Amino acid sequence: MTDTFQTNQPIYLQLVERIKKEIMRDELKPGDKLPSVRELAVQSGVNPNTVQRTYRELEHEKIAESRRGQGTFVTEDSTILTKMRESTKQIEIERFVIGMKEMGYREPEIIEGLQTFLQLSKRGDFE
Repeated sequence: MTDTFQTNQPIYLQLVERIKKEIMRDELKPGDKLPSVRELAVQSGVNPNTVQRTYRELEHEKIAESRRGQGTFVTEDSTILTKMRESTKQIEIERFVIGMKEMGYREPEIIEGLQTFLQLSKRGDFE
């Protein structure tokens, strides 16, 4: 199975975001081993060099760590993972609010719409 990628962003960054989301959803837990470079390349339908670059980026952000001869693992540092989660939340909120304001919505309308959505989603109307 190969993934579908957007053309407006490098594939390796899209893979980074996918792995981060898997960590935030607890599909990947602290200390979990990531697939080998070759395995993820085959699964995603990308060049192994792209996966290598993905893992380098995750290591640079300290979200993953490479262990010689063993592979690449999700960090066990909960502080780093908490910061990643908070940062992602802020980025998504900012993106949402800016988009709504660009469409002409005022703050009270945004808040009301969000509260309505959250209430409906509690009932299962938006899943």
